[in-house]
Amino acid sequence: MSALSESDRAPGLLLGAGVTLPDDVELGGHVVIHAGTIVGAGARLQDGAVVGKPLALGARSTASRSELGPARIGVGATVCAGAVVVAGATIGDGAIVGDQAQVRERATIGDGAVVGRGSAVDNDVTIGERVRIQTNCYITAFSTIEDDVFVAPGVTLTNDDTMGRHDPGYALRGATLRRACRVGGGAVLVPGVEIGEEAFVAAGAVVTKDVPSRAVVMGVPARVVREVPDEDLLERWT
Repeated sequence: MSALSESDRAPGLLLGAGVTLPDDVELGGHVVIHAGTIVGAGARLQDGAVVGKPLALGARSTASRSELGPARIGVGATVCAGAVVVAGATIGDGAIVGDQAQVRERATIGDGAVVGRGSAVDNDVTIGERVRIQTNCYITAFSTIEDDVFVAPGVTLTNDDTMGRHDPGYALRGATLRRACRVGGGAVLVPGVEIGEEAFVAAGAVVTKDVPSRAVVMGVPARVVREVPDEDLLERWT
């Protein structure tokens, strides 16, 4: 782990070597910015935020141990109080990482997206622009969330049918959430499922198979009950 040095730019600020930190970045107290991190102009790092955190993996973790590039915080982005952004993650322009949220290595958060309080974005996740992820969600590794998706509080995405009992070559499969779909509170998505464009997953549903575009699904397991009407499509509300 690279050494950290105290800085007088903000109370308790610790900086690693080679950090890019423009003069107009807003810094809270006790922020930690690790070596090589690139922070865009006008970004906000609130109290206790940790950016560029070195990767720490358990002995049995199957996640990649390849060398990571720097964490990147976009222009005007916000990393809220107590949030952690791991080295190799990218936070887009104007995006927000909520209080006590975590964004892991090689994850990408699109411009204007929001990751809610206490939510976890795992490694190798791609999140598009203007996505809204609410409080206490788990976005599992290797998932893709396209632009304008809404993920309600407490949603869980999963990627391992074996729950850890698999050979080394086993491929984890995250979920794919297509453009402008909506996933209701407490829903669970099993590994590899795809939620179609403009689809609607009701609260508490357990999605065990792909959901067609514009379908409304609910139940355990989730079943199609109707279609999203024209007046409820995203274009009506933008």
